[in-house]
Amino acid sequence: MWLHWIWTRLCDGGTSYECMPLWKAVLFGLGLIIWLGMAAMFLLSVCAGKQTEVELATAKQKWLSEASITITIVYDNNYYDNRLMPTWGFSCVVKSPQKTILFDTGSDGTVLLHNMAKFGIDLKEVDVVVLSHIHGDHVGGLASFLKCNSKVTVYMPVSFPQGMKDEVINTGAKLEEIDKARELFGGAFTTGELDGGIKEQSLVLRAPKGLVVITGCAHPGIVNIAKRSKEITGQKIYLMVGGFHLGGAFPSQINYVAESLLQLGVEKVAPCHCSGDQARKMFKDYFGDGYVDCGVGKGIVIEW
Repeated sequence: MWLHWIWTRLCDGGTSYECMPLWKAVLFGLGLIIWLGMAAMFLLSVCAGKQTEVELATAKQKWLSEASITITIVYDNNYYDNRLMPTWGFSCVVKSPQKTILFDTGSDGTVLLHNMAKFGIDLKEVDVVVLSHIHGDHVGGLASFLKCNSKVTVYMPVSFPQGMKDEVINTGAKLEEIDKARELFGGAFTTGELDGGIKEQSLVLRAPKGLVVITGCAHPGIVNIAKRSKEITGQKIYLMVGGFHLGGAFPSQINYVAESLLQLGVEKVAPCHCSGDQARKMFKDYFGDGYVDCGVGKGIVIEW
């Protein structure tokens, strides 16, 4: 209808193209071409803008998912998620921007695999296994896990029995024996074997907010582990999570440990496993908002 209106005006009321002078026809054609071109460019810019917004949103979502550390406690003797039964031992799955880590394996492989499945954790996605120390409540689930996924690197303290090392190698997994502190891969360190009657290593992860230190039982002492972690990296500690080995400790001992960690600049603590109920309560009083209630099923996200 609008084309008809323009046409009749150019033809001085006529409706046939023969009524239009040549110069008017040329101008009309050029104007129509320019108008259509501008309309097409506008539509393309709108579509391109929407596509860019989608691409940016997707990239941002991907960056946020990759640029974080998530810790899921898949094995512990403390309640947290009512869907899971607490069982004595400790294990957590750590997803970092570089790799997915299984830290310790609890005492029972069946329970470990069940809990990992409950949280939708694909065993094949695990790249690395870190074992803190030789006690059965931390290495008991290893054989069951390796039957499902042997394409991993197992970081094991050098003090472990040779028979256990051979079993790991025989599954096809790669074995790395740990003696001294070193970087395992980008942003991930081991404290090396620290002696506290039981030789034990802890895992240290770099994050923009500070270090994330994961302990098995902290036999060498949680304060010593904190000091060693800072020495290795030169960074402050944002979070310490795992067993603090304070079950049955006197209140005066717990006070000393809590005060020492605060003096070392530790911002947050998530004691579980062998930490003891009294220590957990006292740490909550000391750290306030920096205390993280922890047990089987707990998920902790450290965003960049």
